[in-house]
Amino acid sequence: MDAVATLIGVGRGGSLSAAAKQQGIAVSTASRRIAGLEAALHLTLLDRRADGVRLTADGARIAALAEPLGDQLAAIERAAAALRAGGGPAVVRVSATESVIGDVLAPALPALWAASPGIGVQLQSQAEVVSLAGRDADLAIRMSRPQGASLLARRLPEQRLGLYASRIWLAGRDPASIDLAASPLLAYDDSFGRLPELAWLDRLGLTHAIALRTGSTRALVTATVAGAGIGLLAPLFIRPEHELVEIPSGGDAPVRTPCLVSHRDVRRVPAVAAVHRWIVATFAATRG
Repeated sequence: MDAVATLIGVGRGGSLSAAAKQQGIAVSTASRRIAGLEAALHLTLLDRRADGVRLTADGARIAALAEPLGDQLAAIERAAAALRAGGGPAVVRVSATESVIGDVLAPALPALWAASPGIGVQLQSQAEVVSLAGRDADLAIRMSRPQGASLLARRLPEQRLGLYASRIWLAGRDPASIDLAASPLLAYDDSFGRLPELAWLDRLGLTHAIALRTGSTRALVTATVAGAGIGLLAPLFIRPEHELVEIPSGGDAPVRTPCLVSHRDVRRVPAVAAVHRWIVATFAATRG
């Protein structure tokens, strides 16, 4: 069964390393499991190349047939975790981006432990989408609503993005007088696909003015605070001590609505429910 779970993990994660990470094993162990499964089935399941591995057609077929079994095993693990949580301290795993983990959730931990002493939390900094069905995490914060009948999603306060500059960069200038087309803009790159905010800048005719592109929210905030230019930021990550000033854009800025996602099987586990309430309250406190 371990080998089958590893094969499913390769199919879901796209690599042996992703499957190994999901199962908490070494890549070499994952490779040996797949090799043993190939020997037992007399099939080649992986296409091993210099740049990594991928499922063969046979491997993809076997992985697809094994998916329901993998989900059933994951359901058993979640049920066991729920039973264990009723008898003692629990560790609730929360997956989110580095900025949400470091700048939103970590500073709010005292409030969690004041309300729910004894709860352990594992804050997992992950940019990629994790599988709650596969027990990669108990709760996940995502910037888009997930698909899946077994998943429950709670909308968190929407974030209307805006253009911000530091007082250092403004140097006494009126924010309304700034020529955006002639100013260095700091924005996301396309690491996460074609984001709405990038399309928005394109519609405003400002793409040519982007001086910094990055997949790191923290880098955007830090560069903006340092006076490198005008950052396209969500209010969620702006603090009063940053002393940033919003720059009029002359157009409706895009809105992002984060979601707090959980799996039906663990949503009512007391520890998970407590962390769920804490996250909702933390995001509500950052509104505006």
